[in-house]
Amino acid sequence: MEVRPLRKDDFEALYAAASDPRIWEQHPEPTRYQREVLQKFFDGAMQSGGAFAAVEVQSGNIIGSSRFYDFNSDRHEVAIGYTFLATAFWGRGYNREMKALMLDHAFRFVDRVLFQVGANNLRSQRALQKLGARIVGEESLSALDGTFSPHFIFEITRK
Repeated sequence: MEVRPLRKDDFEALYAAASDPRIWEQHPEPTRYQREVLQKFFDGAMQSGGAFAAVEVQSGNIIGSSRFYDFNSDRHEVAIGYTFLATAFWGRGYNREMKALMLDHAFRFVDRVLFQVGANNLRSQRALQKLGARIVGEESLSALDGTFSPHFIFEITRK
């Protein structure tokens, strides 16, 4: 897997990877598989300046995305999130590899990485726990559609 900055011309490939409703069924925004909803997600990703495309090296295809956000230099922390992978790549180590690459990079600059995960998103919670993340809090967060939903805050600290 390669993780590279997301580009404006990546929308169609990202939409192809994200268009399966199963990806979003436990997510606080379960309609993100729809083109217009994903377009808002993509626009936000591009504006963030911290979004990445996950690319399968063999095929060169975009298979998902993730991003850094909420960098706080005073607290020496950053968040990783907005992560998804096409269902064909679930359970094959791609999520772990993507997170490991991002964590390795983040820990060159910060001491703590946070993850905000929807309370009903059990798949993402289990994946983070497998990486050694622990729950450190709960908060209600706003989605792109303006609704609020409960999230668990996980952390991984530099060892």
